[in-house]
Amino acid sequence: MSSKKNHFEFLGLPERFDLDTVQLQQVYLRLQAAVHPDRYANAGATEHRIAMQLATQVNEAYRTLLDPGLRAAYLCELHGAPIRAETNTAMARDFLMQQMQWREALEEARDTRDGAALAGLARMLSDHRSRLLGEIGEALDERHDYTQAADAVRRWMFVDKFGEEVTAAEDALSA
Repeated sequence: MSSKKNHFEFLGLPERFDLDTVQLQQVYLRLQAAVHPDRYANAGATEHRIAMQLATQVNEAYRTLLDPGLRAAYLCELHGAPIRAETNTAMARDFLMQQMQWREALEEARDTRDGAALAGLARMLSDHRSRLLGEIGEALDERHDYTQAADAVRRWMFVDKFGEEVTAAEDALSA
């Protein structure tokens, strides 16, 4: 195992967005068992330190590749199209208008304590996330258009975060 490899190479998986997560989990468990620091508890300090570094790298690679948003962002980054979600907030006008409509719907549902409206908004966001993941997968795996994929990932990140707000509103209503 070399720490110079990207996460896909490190785990021996194809560099694709459409990743077999069962295979990812199997590889993770196998590697984690092999490099877990407890296996090296009686080894020398150097071997123990290396095992800790490798276990950390296995964990980081697994967490990144398991989450579709992180995996997509990682692929974009590998191919020179970093997400930069904190600084690159430019979005298409229609998506900005959609955001405003969603925000208004969330505020109205909160104000009126309308659980059905919140549930409907949550379903709609879930569907939208699924469509965006399809768009991301096509851009990454079929067209290799990392710039378009990065744009879709930024939109997915917004929708995912907004979905958390809707879930929090649902939880607050049912509390």
